[in-house]
Amino acid sequence: MTETLFHAYLPLLLWTGLGLILFRLMPEAFPRILGRSLYWVGVPLEILALARQTDFAGNAGWAPVITAGAIIMGFTLAWLSLQIWQHFAKGKANSPSWLQDRSSQGSFILSAMLGNTGFVGLAIIPSLISDHYLGWAIFYSVTQNVIGTYGLGVFIASYFGRPSSANHWWIQIRDILSVPSLWAFTIGFLTRSVVLPVPVESGLHACIRLVIPGAFVLMGMRLSQIKGWKSFKIALLPAVLKVVVMPGLLGIALTLLGFTGDPRLALVLMSGMPSAFAGLILAEEYNLDREITASSIVITTGLLLLMIPIWLVLYS
Repeated sequence: MTETLFHAYLPLLLWTGLGLILFRLMPEAFPRILGRSLYWVGVPLEILALARQTDFAGNAGWAPVITAGAIIMGFTLAWLSLQIWQHFAKGKANSPSWLQDRSSQGSFILSAMLGNTGFVGLAIIPSLISDHYLGWAIFYSVTQNVIGTYGLGVFIASYFGRPSSANHWWIQIRDILSVPSLWAFTIGFLTRSVVLPVPVESGLHACIRLVIPGAFVLMGMRLSQIKGWKSFKIALLPAVLKVVVMPGLLGIALTLLGFTGDPRLALVLMSGMPSAFAGLILAEEYNLDREITASSIVITTGLLLLMIPIWLVLYS
């Protein structure tokens, strides 16, 4: 397991470190350009490639339902935590200013709700469960991208990225319908039986190898902008919710429902993956708080190393 974690995290450390260095050499607007390029081009091409190569026939059943439930649970935990925090801080002279800032609230919720099931999850899971149940992890990742990140995630980012006076329900629906990743998944799913020219197919797979480093570099650039420990303190709560509380509750629920062995372990591990890099991409697109998002990714990545042995003992 140590070797697996090393190979999974080595690219993260290398490319994030490169981002820390490049930020000082690149124009100030470069991180936003990179983030928007990933949102509109890089990630959609990656999802198109994954949708074409994934065998969904053997993954039907409970996996997508449980994934949707985990997404809703993550949102509920984050929203309730915010409400409780605001309630106890209300009226206090030293009340944290970020609690009233919509962009910070949006990043808080997304950090606690969305996990890095694609870049980190699918890199680690195959060595921890048998190949026969790998489809559960793949379907979790695909379902979270479609329903969570680029469905409910876009809705939340659009809602908190605008002033209250400028918000209307149809704006959020419009933003979801215009998400390029959803269209990419639909096209990829419907064209699985279509044989593409070898150069085109190879190009789609090459996109995956480019998108992941690009996301890591973006995180490094945003980390270099963090000033002091304030953002890390704020990010600690959504990080614990994401990596500790949510998979723990899901594991209990799955056990009560009768799930055991590798299917249960796969779903618990995927639900406990670090905060998604997609949250940083959404923060760039909808002007949310980048520091909270980047800090959450760092904290949850460290927590994951501590929690994986625990989930293995409890649920394998």
